[in-house]
Amino acid sequence: MIAFTIEIKYKNDRLLEDVNGMKKMMFVYILLISAFVLYVLRFEYTNQANRSWEDRGLRGDIGENYIMITFQSGLEYWKSPLKGFEDAADALGVTVEYRGATRYDAKEQITVIEQAIARKPAGIAISAIDPKSLLPAINKAIDANIPVVLFDSDAPGSKAYSFLGTNNYKAGVTAADKMGELLKGSGEVAVLTLYGQQNHEERTKGFRDTISQKYPGIEVVAVANGHGDSIASRDEAIKLMKAHPNLAGIFVTEATSGAGVGEAVEGANLERPMQIISFDTNKSTLDMIKKGTISASIAQGTWNMGYWSLQYLFHLHHHLTIPAPSSFGENAPLPVMVDTGNSVVTSSNVDDYYAK
Repeated sequence: MIAFTIEIKYKNDRLLEDVNGMKKMMFVYILLISAFVLYVLRFEYTNQANRSWEDRGLRGDIGENYIMITFQSGLEYWKSPLKGFEDAADALGVTVEYRGATRYDAKEQITVIEQAIARKPAGIAISAIDPKSLLPAINKAIDANIPVVLFDSDAPGSKAYSFLGTNNYKAGVTAADKMGELLKGSGEVAVLTLYGQQNHEERTKGFRDTISQKYPGIEVVAVANGHGDSIASRDEAIKLMKAHPNLAGIFVTEATSGAGVGEAVEGANLERPMQIISFDTNKSTLDMIKKGTISASIAQGTWNMGYWSLQYLFHLHHHLTIPAPSSFGENAPLPVMVDTGNSVVTSSNVDDYYAK
């Protein structure tokens, strides 16, 4: 009996030794495999990094991050430029982030820019809420060797390398010509805009200059502030229609306000038609064009703004640019201003502008 017990114990000890031996071998195998995988990854990364741009194409480095900064960050308008920014990131193999002031507040946007600078990204694309108050923050990023380009809304006088956006004066001219066509050259019109923001001031000026120069039968009777808000713009449009009973058209320089003006006109039950020309291609605007409430809208090349902003930042970060004479007569690494274009959306082509 004692011998039997000793034999069982012996077998158990041998079995335990075998199991422990297998565990040790498995551990060694795992270490060897892990080391091999790390070697391959390191080799590939080093090989990729050492290859020329001609060999590997325009591809970024691991951890290379770019930031897009806007204001009123929840607006539908920003979806298209952000999509362009993300598409460029996919093409270049880099990462991107979207940040912005939640409100129409210059101080909040400055804080967001300061926070981005502290993170030392590879580049920042900014749509400036207020050209003057943002100058120190933009210049601080440049001084910290962080490339900055501006899109959609410029900040003249800053050290930013380039502005990519609509030629806003030209867009105002386009809107004026469309209004002249709709009114057959005669009638009273008003402008609902956004005070203090350069791109909207340029649109308003282009519209007013063109009406004055080309359409003597049309009079701009008022310019009002829609505050970039649909409710405020609706209320302002109601005031305009009451103050000017013969008002025949309203040009709206801002996307969110277009829907507000459309609601005001729909609720007024006017006996005469009101020609509304809005801006951009958010869904509410497109829906109102289909209904016939809004006559036309000026569409911007917003995807181009985001896509080429990232391409420019990437080239600046990797020192791939070659200085050349700019429109200001001085050498610059990038085109100082890039017109991303505009087009007119009407009931005949509105379906082409819905998000696919």
